[in-house]
Amino acid sequence: MQLYNTMTRAKEPFVPRVPGKVAMYVCGITAYDLCHIGHARSSVVFDVLVRYLRHIGNEVKFVRNFTDVDDKIIKKANAEGATSTEIAERYIAAFYEDMDKLGILRPDAEPKATEYIGEMAALAERLIAAGHAYRTLSGDVYFRVRSFAGYGKLSGRDVEDMRSGARVTPGEEKEDPLDFALWKASKPGEPVWESPFGPGRPGWHLECSAMSEKLLGMPIDIHGGGQDLIFPHHENEIAQSEAAIGGEFCRYWVHNGFVRINTEKMSKSLGNFVTIRDIYARYLPEVLRFFLLSSQYRSPLDYSDQGLDEAEKGIKRVYAAKAQMEQALTRAKWSETKLPADVLEELARHEAGFTAAMDDDLNTAQAMGHVFGVVRLAGRLMDDKTLGKSRETAEVLRRILNALAVWATILGVLGSDSQTFLAELKTCRLTRLGIDAARVDGLVAERQEARKTKDFARSDAIRDELAGLGVTVMDTPTGPQWDIA
Repeated sequence: MQLYNTMTRAKEPFVPRVPGKVAMYVCGITAYDLCHIGHARSSVVFDVLVRYLRHIGNEVKFVRNFTDVDDKIIKKANAEGATSTEIAERYIAAFYEDMDKLGILRPDAEPKATEYIGEMAALAERLIAAGHAYRTLSGDVYFRVRSFAGYGKLSGRDVEDMRSGARVTPGEEKEDPLDFALWKASKPGEPVWESPFGPGRPGWHLECSAMSEKLLGMPIDIHGGGQDLIFPHHENEIAQSEAAIGGEFCRYWVHNGFVRINTEKMSKSLGNFVTIRDIYARYLPEVLRFFLLSSQYRSPLDYSDQGLDEAEKGIKRVYAAKAQMEQALTRAKWSETKLPADVLEELARHEAGFTAAMDDDLNTAQAMGHVFGVVRLAGRLMDDKTLGKSRETAEVLRRILNALAVWATILGVLGSDSQTFLAELKTCRLTRLGIDAARVDGLVAERQEARKTKDFARSDAIRDELAGLGVTVMDTPTGPQWDIA
């Protein structure tokens, strides 16, 4: 398997520190608001990475943290007259609710910053003792950026260039504008913990280093997050971790691309974000996950309703094909007609292609192409009046369904019961489009009655009325079936 390593700016063969065992840490949310689609993308990307690493035989220990003490949390708590703990717990619960619906597997450990205050303080003490950090008269602790020779190696930034534009905020006691906080002295209206430096709270960057060392050991194999975390968060993690342990912190740095709206990065700070719940109000969660997997994880992803509509059509096509295959396999008698050799060759090509795509830096977009490839193959066989009745076709359909089941466990989509999903999708689309199902049922029944009495003018008029609603009617041996066009 190849993974793109942000540190080396190249794809590299993935070789864990301990063969068959992967230590993976991903930065989680700062719990002060509802999650947006950018959070959903990051969660899906690293969920699929964990799933695939396990699929190919690795034992993965996956850690994802919650930042439950932070300036934004404190600000919201003070504005609402609540405690930071109350705010954090509210949005952690909301996170779980959103991500469970999205099919995100729970990590092996989900530490909260407030549970690791002691470890963070101890790490800051080690850095002070080694000369990489210093205390100020007011009780703050800062990391000496210039004491770490490798600062900037992840982001590709030059220390001198960064310093030329840096300024010290009034009231700060930094030796250098580039230095960053490891510990912040207590201020009125903020949560406080005791430490060797006096009462206060940890800086944001410190928690991930302390948690990684305690829960995974260093060096960890994979550290992940969004591209917005490369600088300063991950750069600072590297500096404080490697300065403390005197060696490598992480072997592979993996970052997912931004979600954009109108070509602009989506974020809460820009005020152009769409929450996951906004999307769930109109689309099924599995449609959102399917949409997020439609692009390779490092590339930008442009969000739009049109994109979700296309994802909805795509996932419906796969589930409809699954349902058709499942129905076809109920046939009692099969012919002995032989399939052309190229049918099995095409199937094998898609099976190998899916694996090759996932091995190539988790290219889910390309892997999805092979999902549609086997769906097209199945449709071609079932539509053929001769081959559709072949016993060999039945074996191919079973093989395709088995492949789809395996791929579903890797991608976290397409694993639901076909008929149940299609019914839920139909209901969701009716609601979103404002179509009254009872009215459609009535029109379909009226059309059927008109056909029985040979009132074709009325039958055609009803058909046109249904088409105007976006409804198509299929006349089947068991009666008319309707769906949203």
